[in-house]
Amino acid sequence: MAKKELTTDAAEEKDREKWMARFQVRLAMQPGVDRVVVLQAVKEVTVSCAETGAHPRTVFGDPDAHAVRTAARLVPADRAARARRHDAVVDALDSVVKRAGDVTGL
Repeated sequence: MAKKELTTDAAEEKDREKWMARFQVRLAMQPGVDRVVVLQAVKEVTVSCAETGAHPRTVFGDPDAHAVRTAARLVPADRAARARRHDAVVDALDSVVKRAGDVTGL
């Protein structure tokens, strides 16, 4: 029976790690999010789950949705808007460069 408990605990810990990894990746992909924001958000989740003993999914729900909510809460709106504009320009330039490469055969 102790082995089953270890297996269950290990599976639960693995699930927590997967949730946290997905949350971090999705958060980092949000406009305007930098390392400081990610570290602050991870600390918030870790502390909350340690205090309650609950799984992050129970407390915060879907990691993707929580990443969006967290970015909206922690990233100033002007910084997020600036990052979105920057990303749009970079995407447009990448598209032009790709088309130019297709035309020249590169």
